[in-house]
Amino acid sequence: MEDIEISGATEVNDEVLSAIDTLLPDVALVDIDGPSNDSLTLARKIKQRSPSIGIIVLASNPNDTQFFQALKAQAAAYLNKEITADQLVDTVRHVARGEHPINESLTARPKVAEQVLRQFQELSLRSEAEVFISPLTPRETEILNYIAQGYLNKEIAAKLGISQQTIKNHVTSILRKLNANARTEAVVVAIKQGLISLG
Repeated sequence: MEDIEISGATEVNDEVLSAIDTLLPDVALVDIDGPSNDSLTLARKIKQRSPSIGIIVLASNPNDTQFFQALKAQAAAYLNKEITADQLVDTVRHVARGEHPINESLTARPKVAEQVLRQFQELSLRSEAEVFISPLTPRETEILNYIAQGYLNKEIAAKLGISQQTIKNHVTSILRKLNANARTEAVVVAIKQGLISLG
């Protein structure tokens, strides 16, 4: 195994992060058989700190819940500790090359695949909902209502008791958020999305 070098081993605690900063490994093996989720939290922290490190999670009793948590922690592989030394070495090599064997394992775990899919759908629906519920602040909505009624920046500024420059800044922000090129277009988009109503 001339191509693999063990650079260090440590307990599951925050010292791991400073060890990783010093040793800069390509792959980190994380044992998650503790009583709590500390190991998975640590795996997540390693990944946030050093995105290029591939994480292999090792478990005595692999299960769907752990597997899903390992996926969320961006682990590259999730292995049973019963695997042979050759299988482990093989996985380390794959992960060091930037591969994610954990994705292939998904096909053998349809329930987890379903869970992952559901979570992605919820996330995309939530982000779409956030875009459409109201990307505008209450102040921007108020200003857009005045624009829809035909008020000029100067008149809106006088009504709200703020400077024309502040109104201009708000209008620029409104146009950017609604992906509109002009005030009239912004009003049309806002009405279509139900952000403001005329009447």
